[in-house]
Order: sequence, then C-alpha cells, then structure tokens
Amino acid sequence: MWSFVGNKGNKQWIWLALDVETREIVGVYVGQRSRDGAQGLWNALPAVYRQCAVAYTRFLVCL
Repeated sequence: MWSFVGNKGNKQWIWLALDVETREIVGVYVGQRSRDGAQGLWNALPAVYRQCAVAYTRFLVCL
C-alpha cells in the first residue's frame, strides 16, 4: 500500500505486519519500498514476533 506526502513524486510505502491468528496489526513502518523499508518493518516488530515471523511480498515467502 502506498500514498504520497506533499506531491506525487514523494511516494511513501506503508508496511504492515499482522498477527495471523488475531489479524491484529503488530508492526508498522512508513518509508521507501526497499530493503531499508523491510528492515524498518522488521525493527518495528516486538521481539516475540521476530522469533517466528514469516514475511510475504507479492505472495512469495521472503523470510
């Protein structure tokens, strides 16, 4: 999901992490669509979720 801030040339991606059982949002990061953005989301997760996290992008497993 993305939006822009100020002008359409400043796209910002909204990264969300969901608990698969509760559908609760457990992590959020707003920034670029890049490896740094993915790392930002990972850092936003509580440690208990990082222990068993599985990440998907474009419906492919990447972690």
